[in-house]
Amino acid sequence: MSRQFILRGGDMYAEVSQFAAAVRVLRHDGRDLVAGWPPEGPVPFYSGTLLAPWPNRIDGARYTFGGVTHHLTMNEEARGNALHGLVADVRWLPVEMGPSHVRLAHTITPSPGYPFTLDLRVLHHLTPEGLTTTLTAENTGERAAPYGCAPHPWLFAGEDVEDYELLMPADRVLLPDERMLPASLEDVSGTPYDFRKPRRLGAEAVDHTFTGLRAEEDGLVRVRVRGPEGGVELSWRAAELPWAQVCSGTGFGYRGLAVEPMTCPPDAFNSGVDLVVLRPGETAETSWTLAPL
Repeated sequence: MSRQFILRGGDMYAEVSQFAAAVRVLRHDGRDLVAGWPPEGPVPFYSGTLLAPWPNRIDGARYTFGGVTHHLTMNEEARGNALHGLVADVRWLPVEMGPSHVRLAHTITPSPGYPFTLDLRVLHHLTPEGLTTTLTAENTGERAAPYGCAPHPWLFAGEDVEDYELLMPADRVLLPDERMLPASLEDVSGTPYDFRKPRRLGAEAVDHTFTGLRAEEDGLVRVRVRGPEGGVELSWRAAELPWAQVCSGTGFGYRGLAVEPMTCPPDAFNSGVDLVVLRPGETAETSWTLAPL
């Protein structure tokens, strides 16, 4: 069983797993804010994990970078894609711990399909206001590396997701094809995916990528979910994470609503859209905060 790190801050309580550096439990005054899982696992549907060096999917589990075509492991076999990066199933090394924070590290070493070296550091810091996570990637190799990242929390506001009210301040939605790869980028107006004003999810299945995110005056995008058991907010800087995947889990048999702020859209390793290229010695940092409503 992976080691668990307990964090406390006022009425906030969290448990972070060494496995995948995942936020396994997050509670406010005894109320769950995310859908958790047992400490012995398994991790259902990437719940609470970090996704790097790419979020979402890579078409055909292959891409061309620097004139070289790379072939990754096809871990979404039914759709023929490489899904959610290389670090969601590894044990991270704890390097710093305190009553309200834990810092973990993992190094991505060259492998077939990703012949690059990245040092990853993640800091989970709990305060009475919420849990802030900061992920830093440094290219410690000798060649430029493609990079993207995202968290994968399932926000929890009650057992029935259809009763959730969602605020997603996004002007555009990326409609997928049958393999969940980008098909067309559309204005959300007049579609079932316009959540710029809070409204009930209902029975509409949502598993879509959003962009054109509207930040508030402080530069933060705020996605809010409310349900029978309360509310939860996920916030981040639009400049760092200009995309977000939202999945209602319809047909999954899982609780909660997945909201995944991303540095890039699906298949960015092939399209190049908002792809981060880290040159040797360069770093990229992103952060996000989960808070009760």
